Amino acid sequence: MPGSQLKRLKASLREKGVIGPQLSKKQKKRNAQDGKANNNRRFQKAAELEGIREEFNPFDLKHNARGPKFQVTTNKPPPSNAAKGRPSEAKSLGEERRRQTLLVELNRRHKVGGILDRRFGENDPHMAPEEKMRERFVREKQSHKSSMFDLEDDEPSEGLTHLGKSLSFDGPDLVDDFEEDDLSAGSDADDEHRGSKRMRPFDTEEQDGNQDEGQPERKKSKQEVMKEVIAKSKFYKAERQAAKDADEDLREELDMELPDLHDLLFNRKKAASGVEVKEPESATAAKERMERDYDMRLRQLAQDRRAQPTDRTKTDEEKAQEESERLKELEEKRLKRMRGEDVSESEDEEEVAYIQSEKEPISGPALFRETEEDDFGLGKGIKTRPTATELGFDDEDDFIIEDDLITSDSDLEPVESDASSDEEESEVEDDDEFTKGLLNEEEAQNPVFSSRLTGVDASADTREDSNGLPYTFPCPQTLDEFIEITRKVPVEHLPTVVQRIRALYHPKLDSDNKSKLANFAAILIQYLAYSSNLTKLPPFSVLESLVRHIHSLAKSYPIETANEFRSQLESFGQSRPLAPNLGDLVILTAIGTIFPTSDHFHQVATPAGLLIARNLEKVPKGIIDYAQGAYLSTLALQYQQVSKRYVPEVMNFCLNTLCALAPEKATETLGCFPIHEPTPGTRISQAQSLAVRKLTPADCTKDDFSDEEAVLTKLAILATTIQLLDAAADLFSGKPAFFETFEPVKNVLSHLASKSCKAKLPAALNERAEKLQSKLDRMLRLAHMARRPLELHHHKPLPIKTAIPKFEDSFDPHKHYDPDRDRAELAKLKAEHKKERKGAMRELRKDANFMAREQLRIKKAKDAAYEKKYKRLVAEIQGEEGREANAYEREKQMRKRAAKR
Repeated sequence: MPGSQLKRLKASLREKGVIGPQLSKKQKKRNAQDGKANNNRRFQKAAELEGIREEFNPFDLKHNARGPKFQVTTNKPPPSNAAKGRPSEAKSLGEERRRQTLLVELNRRHKVGGILDRRFGENDPHMAPEEKMRERFVREKQSHKSSMFDLEDDEPSEGLTHLGKSLSFDGPDLVDDFEEDDLSAGSDADDEHRGSKRMRPFDTEEQDGNQDEGQPERKKSKQEVMKEVIAKSKFYKAERQAAKDADEDLREELDMELPDLHDLLFNRKKAASGVEVKEPESATAAKERMERDYDMRLRQLAQDRRAQPTDRTKTDEEKAQEESERLKELEEKRLKRMRGEDVSESEDEEEVAYIQSEKEPISGPALFRETEEDDFGLGKGIKTRPTATELGFDDEDDFIIEDDLITSDSDLEPVESDASSDEEESEVEDDDEFTKGLLNEEEAQNPVFSSRLTGVDASADTREDSNGLPYTFPCPQTLDEFIEITRKVPVEHLPTVVQRIRALYHPKLDSDNKSKLANFAAILIQYLAYSSNLTKLPPFSVLESLVRHIHSLAKSYPIETANEFRSQLESFGQSRPLAPNLGDLVILTAIGTIFPTSDHFHQVATPAGLLIARNLEKVPKGIIDYAQGAYLSTLALQYQQVSKRYVPEVMNFCLNTLCALAPEKATETLGCFPIHEPTPGTRISQAQSLAVRKLTPADCTKDDFSDEEAVLTKLAILATTIQLLDAAADLFSGKPAFFETFEPVKNVLSHLASKSCKAKLPAALNERAEKLQSKLDRMLRLAHMARRPLELHHHKPLPIKTAIPKFEDSFDPHKHYDPDRDRAELAKLKAEHKKERKGAMRELRKDANFMAREQLRIKKAKDAAYEKKYKRLVAEIQGEEGREANAYEREKQMRKRAAKR
């Protein structure tokens, strides 16, 4: 049984040498002489006592009395039951830290203001008051910066100086001799020599220089110094006044030359020397002319185009690079639309503009050109024939619009010229860049067109050009108005009328012209269909010019143009879905030229393609149906020229047409395609001596044919169909199903090349069929050779997933063996986050408990103070009441005794 706590304490003290036998006087004396050893012994004894104190306080250490929870086998040394922490010490440190931080914040809560002591050494308990004062004095001296004009500085300063000389009178020979009499006596002399002093500010110095060199320099009096300062001030003031007068003279000279500069800016020329000078105007007329000129110049400034910063002139390489990037971007957008992918709005809204060459003036007229493919989905379409630019003609879209081009009904007013004598000359000599680019020489020189632009009426005898065509036209808002305007205009001059209307009502000239031209674009589309259905068909060159004008207007007004085309297609699909007229065919052609037909879905091109396919699926009843089908097949192939999508209706129609127009019926099945039995008289017979011609628009609308015309039309349809199959072979050559698609075509051509059919067809047509047959034989052979049989993918065999565990020789349960590094890092971060979260929650709980204890302590202190005050007041009241009661009883007894007497 262990001894008592006291015995164990004594034994520990004796073992550590804290207590023991008494030292002799000799030993005490030796220890006193050895102060260092005595000092070390004292520190050692304190450490030993601290160790004994910790040993005999078992509640200050954290022990694991029960040992480990589970017994495991590991190569790590077993954990001991030694102390793992000091809870009481940690708790006391935490309490002290919270008292220094959290308690201070708690006490300062809901309090504003306060005094913060920032004095040096005030919060340092180890510094004596003398040390604090000494340190503060040193800091004050270090932070104080001496100044020349510091009045509290004890050190002598240089003092005030003037012209390198001191102005003080501290020297032995410098005495202030200023007197009021001297100042009054010298005033007359100052007035006499005032002019000379103004011109000679250093007069005093020159007089001093004339003194004898041997004499010492006399100190100037205060009066002389002030005179010198005043003279210099007047001299500098005179110089500034002279400079100001010179600037004023120069400004007046520039103001006099301003009218000449104004004439140069506005391209005005002075009157010739032979012009007579007008008589001088009266004051009233001059004032009116000045006010009129002021108003005119004010309008010019208001209408003047503001200057804009220009970019750096780019090199040819940079221009080529930008053009290449622009084309790549447009091609990427087109491919996305062709694949049916969504194109972001930011890409659609980006402006793609041509890079102007360095030769074009920046401040000159604005040149409006139409791009080949713009951002709102309008493409160049399919070229059915060479454009006017390729043929050498000017493009209707190349307009040069000048800022001063104004229609008669415009809101803007034409600005009058500066000088009345130069008005006529300036109007004749000023060249309008707009008329240069739009009109020929005769039209540009005609005053009617120029007066129309400037808003001035002209005589009626010059309102027509050499062809009898007016120069100005009203902008029609309905189809009937446009027909009425062009009733007396020859058909070949119709594009000129459209061109002049577009020029005179350009949106740059008036704010209302935008809506007018948008409506005019829809009217042109209606007129295109109307003119194509007339008995006398207009020339195709005129129709092509109208289509090109619609194309140009569609880039500025895409919504209105697309809506009108959709309305035309809707009328075609509802009223005559299987019987199109020539106007419908022209509308379909214009759609393929104006809109991008390669898009996966387009609001105009997709309905047009569906209508074409619907008409190709019908069963032909006569020659007109075959002619219209041939034209629609041509349009369908042109629509797919870029996207190269397979159109089965085209192939079925062409194969059915060849079988129907063949002189003899095939005895065997030529392929897997629908064959319609032709009506009697459809097959070609006895045509070996006829020539092969091209199809015409009349073949699509003509009802009655003579026998010879019918045969010629059938030959033209057959030749056109062979050409369509040739174009389709080139278009679909890269398709995987090319062999299955064109093998029936080869069989049908073999049937046409048979003896029974070949003998009844012209030699030219037989030659075309043989060429196409040989071409298809070669293409089908190449397509068959390019095919590869289906096979499995060649890849590395994947191993079968196993569930056998992986053993580690040096396994550590506290170590992670996850092969996935990312997952291991994530698990590590999660563990750290969990640990930090638990620690933060623990600290928050401790803070909450501390604040609750402090608030409880404060409440108890307040309650105790209140209770004490309450008891004190109650005691005072009770004592006062007792005294009053005793006094009352005494008074009562005294009255009783007095009554008994």
